[in-house]
Amino acid sequence: MSRVEALASPRSESTRAALLAAALNLFGAKGFEGTSTREIAAAAGANVASIAYHFGGKEGLRIACADHVVATVGEIFAGAVGRSDEPKALSPAAARDRLAQLVEGMIDAIVARDAARPIARFVLREMFEPSAAFERLYAGAFAPIHARACQIWARAASAEPESEATRLAVFAMIAQIIYFRLARPAVLRRMGWRDIGAAQSAAIKRIVVGNVDATLGFKRKSGP
Repeated sequence: MSRVEALASPRSESTRAALLAAALNLFGAKGFEGTSTREIAAAAGANVASIAYHFGGKEGLRIACADHVVATVGEIFAGAVGRSDEPKALSPAAARDRLAQLVEGMIDAIVARDAARPIARFVLREMFEPSAAFERLYAGAFAPIHARACQIWARAASAEPESEATRLAVFAMIAQIIYFRLARPAVLRRMGWRDIGAAQSAAIKRIVVGNVDATLGFKRKSGP
């Protein structure tokens, strides 16, 4: 069997998936420039030539990692921000419940699941060193999800969706959750936890949702 035939075999998709997983992990851990194609191929148990075959090269693999993150993040947020009813049709109470659902879903997916670690590290790298991959992340996930969350927040707080205060409030809400992922070792040590399991996740949810409720209450009292 020739190399081309081998690459086109039924194992092709599993090889592609393995390369994607290896690159996501290594790019996040070592950075794009600090990761070689040989390292990626070795981690994936694949031939170096398979990177060019599947992705056109290292840069194409980086873009594919970004697209994978966009798809994954989209699935995480879909239940809270991407269903059929538009935010403007929600009552303030329903919008508040939707925000609580969003917070809890993010904590389950990002904080409690260790599988989220490679994605978090990859995204953080792209935040510090923006590239074409960051533009894919921003346009495909960050901007539309943040905008929809702002619409929900605005309904809950009786505010304007694109006001500076609303956009910053949504960033602050998300930042609370992301901290528990990025600072996980410090959180575990300070809290005396061995891991973040069901009980720990429930405790984090209560605090973050409580903070959201407190902020919404303040916003409703102070006005738009």
